[in-house]
Amino acid sequence: MSISVTNITKLYGTQKALNNISFEVGSNEIVGFLGPNGAGKSTMMKILTCYIPPTQGSAKVCGFDIANESLEVRKQIGYLPEHNPLYLDMYVKEFLEFVGNIHKIKNTKARVKEMIDITGLQLEQNKKIGALSKGYRQRVGLAQAMIHDPKVLIMDEPTTGLDPNQLEEIRNLIKALGKQKTVMLSTHIMQEVEAICDKVIIINKGEIVANDETKNLQKNTTKQIITVEFDKSVSAELLKTIGGVEQVKELQNNTWQLFSSAKEDVRKEIFNFAVANNLGVLTLNREEQKIEDVFKELTK
Repeated sequence: MSISVTNITKLYGTQKALNNISFEVGSNEIVGFLGPNGAGKSTMMKILTCYIPPTQGSAKVCGFDIANESLEVRKQIGYLPEHNPLYLDMYVKEFLEFVGNIHKIKNTKARVKEMIDITGLQLEQNKKIGALSKGYRQRVGLAQAMIHDPKVLIMDEPTTGLDPNQLEEIRNLIKALGKQKTVMLSTHIMQEVEAICDKVIIINKGEIVANDETKNLQKNTTKQIITVEFDKSVSAELLKTIGGVEQVKELQNNTWQLFSSAKEDVRKEIFNFAVANNLGVLTLNREEQKIEDVFKELTK
């Protein structure tokens, strides 16, 4: 396992930021670490990167213990924190060479050129970091996190401030990196999770409420959504009489969303209801639950 967390608890005074959490992340896996603001995501990432110690519990990165072998752990990790710390008075190329020298990289100039090409900083490499847009500063942060070729990348909100084109480029980069490295990232963009993450860990109030493959998390939700369009108007009260339907929501033009338990397929009941009430079914679609819906369901 690239990352192994066992019974980690973190207290800030009397406030419990993390409460006895455990999880594992395998090699060459992209994991989305999700949760509402204040759930404990950044705290967990800071513990894994040896920035702060846990109050209780243990963790290992690539087999190295965060408490007893913190220097070795840091060699294995590339870290992009939420608030990307950069030297604004340094030039992009100069800064990356500086970071490369800290890591004692051989042939630093060649590695800096490679990082500039990978992160799309060619046109910005001779500018001061302070003159860059937020999106390009984020790219500089990604470049510095990867420059020493770490086995594990931990990224806190890596696509913050990127425009749609940059977003797609960075997503593709992260997907490519996931074939060679372990990637753990936090984000509030659920489409990003669906697009690139193999696995999802959801944390809420310092506790893990979900830990599964992305596809399984969508399938194992407790609700299903059926969108149906009738040829005539029908009342919400009447729709609620359909067996298995727990909630209804009107969209437009006799089109409704019907919510039911994931264990029950109510489509047959909907057709029987339509026949009994002399209604024609124009469209009927069973929607796969999105990660965003699962997230809301588990964290509200």
